[in-house]
Amino acid sequence: MKYCSLCGQPVEQRIPEGDNRHRYVCVSCETIHYQNPRIIAGTVPVWQGRILLCRRAIEPRYGYWTLPAGFMENAETTIEAAARETREEALAEVTIDGLYSIIDVPHINQVHMFYRASLVDGSFGAGEESLESKLFSPDCIPWDEISFPTVRKTLELFLADQESGQFGVHVRDIRHPMRQTV
Repeated sequence: MKYCSLCGQPVEQRIPEGDNRHRYVCVSCETIHYQNPRIIAGTVPVWQGRILLCRRAIEPRYGYWTLPAGFMENAETTIEAAARETREEALAEVTIDGLYSIIDVPHINQVHMFYRASLVDGSFGAGEESLESKLFSPDCIPWDEISFPTVRKTLELFLADQESGQFGVHVRDIRHPMRQTV
């Protein structure tokens, strides 16, 4: 950030009085420009015991499999964001069954939230950000082609809970960037 979005004057990074972190502060109007983590909301959509995954048609991780998820928009709830992303990426309507995982990813300033979900009628497809979508039985998940550590962790937790028949809410963090081998 170079300029204040309110008055157009230059900003500098400093710790404002009463704060404990460097922030962008306007040198003219003294507006503090906070930058906060972004929320990724998505689902673990299930139909007849199989999990719906989407093959990414965008970077990062083009061609890798993911759960339908994306950035939350202003003026929507996390549940609305998760359902919208599932609709956009997998052309699927879901019933949200409950919050499932919250994974903090501090090195990229994100929080990933996944909800357990059921496909309404079993229909799905590939939205603009997906090359394809497919239902996977637990023993056929393409583990070597999973897009992100948060998706892998959520799937691992989900499969363990599915096996035990007990679904809880899982709170985790991933503190190190993933090594990408393409």
